[in-house]
Amino acid sequence: MKIHTVQAIRKLVLYAAVAVGIFVFAVTTSIHPGDRTVHEMIEWLGIVLIVACILGRTWSSLYIGGRKIEEFVQTGPYSIMRNPLYFFSFLGAAGVGMQVGSVVLGLICAALAWIVFYVVVLQEEQVLAARYGDSYRNYLARVPRFFPKPSLWHDDPTLTIRPPRVIMTFADALVFLLAVPVAELFEYLQDIGAIPVLLRLP
Repeated sequence: MKIHTVQAIRKLVLYAAVAVGIFVFAVTTSIHPGDRTVHEMIEWLGIVLIVACILGRTWSSLYIGGRKIEEFVQTGPYSIMRNPLYFFSFLGAAGVGMQVGSVVLGLICAALAWIVFYVVVLQEEQVLAARYGDSYRNYLARVPRFFPKPSLWHDDPTLTIRPPRVIMTFADALVFLLAVPVAELFEYLQDIGAIPVLLRLP
């Protein structure tokens, strides 16, 4: 399977997950609606995670933007985890779920993102192992798949950046911020009875 095919599958699965997520988002609320302090603290924590996602994905793109097929990147964030773009997406997904004032929904969103990307990563690893052979298999054995191991950090003295790719990644990551106004809209529609509340989560 070619890496272009893997990336296309990743996008289709991700779009399907987003569609399901929007529905769940619309009919879910927090068990803390009356306690605005707790509710808003959870929302703000979610915003912090979304900002971390945007910055982290952009940082990772500085190293791999446009290079995934051409070369095997093992420096910077890719020296401490194999999939930093996905790791920061987990943070963003958790932040999105927290915009309804629910830590549990945040954890569910992060878990769903992990499942989606885990399936995709298994395919990517097969493609990259076939392309780069033993050097990639050694990398698999040494570097964690998703969660960082800071002691492995190493970097190059110089970095070649491809601005269009970095800008594209940054723009894509900004989509996570849409969760903030969308959550407020759904909350308003729930309050006026326009959409039902089917799920209340802590």
